[in-house]
Amino acid sequence: MGVAIEDLTSGQKFFLREDEIFPQASSIKIAVLAELYHQAQLSAEGATGKAKLSDLYTVNASDLVPDSDIMLGLTPSVTRITSRDLATMMIAVSDNSATNVLIDRVGMENVNGLMDSLGLTHTRLRRKMMDVKAASEGRENVSTPREMMTLLGQIYRGKVLNKEMTEGFLKMLSTHKQSFIPRDLPDGVRTANKPGELEAVRNDCGIVFAQNRPYVICVMTTYLRNERDGEDAIARISSAAYRMFDRVGRASEYGRVVSPNNNSPR
Repeated sequence: MGVAIEDLTSGQKFFLREDEIFPQASSIKIAVLAELYHQAQLSAEGATGKAKLSDLYTVNASDLVPDSDIMLGLTPSVTRITSRDLATMMIAVSDNSATNVLIDRVGMENVNGLMDSLGLTHTRLRRKMMDVKAASEGRENVSTPREMMTLLGQIYRGKVLNKEMTEGFLKMLSTHKQSFIPRDLPDGVRTANKPGELEAVRNDCGIVFAQNRPYVICVMTTYLRNERDGEDAIARISSAAYRMFDRVGRASEYGRVVSPNNNSPR
């Protein structure tokens, strides 16, 4: 297991095996989404040949791969959707066909180029989704807890995208989904995250918008004998982190916490 947590207010960090390289499964889709919004921003600024969120795509049967809950239900050669629609499918239900279309549109080398520009040299998109042959040859999509934490922190601070695109990226990543970071958090807590699942692998990385104290949390597990163990571990760590940040966010500089409707003695 690797863990990286950053307090986005103070910059304080907590690490455990933060520089170990882990398979990312669908968590690598955060990097794909970042490059899509990066290119959309460049296009809006006048650059040519860049992907736009409004670009139209006609569903093609040859693009369809397993674990594509939405795309497999659409009508090939008839249904037309935008890149924004594809991104929604990629994040909300982790649709692999939608992800592969976006990888073709933004370019695998451009995703890795963006990571290089941010100093994230261990974060690599090396194959499309469901490419078992590439995975068996060792071409796995990888990153480290520190690097995924850094990517999300840089985006949050507006170091990667302008204000409009940053808001759009975080809104997209906040799309409701089944995942481990928010699983045991109180209802209504906004989480911008993307989990990942492979055999023996469970990950989740995201930003949790705790009241007055947002933070980044990335937890990665591998070599799992029981994947449920990894899911439960991520949820437990997420819950513990939230309890701490929630208290700090409601506390004075001296640590006094005043809860709503608090009638305790003074």
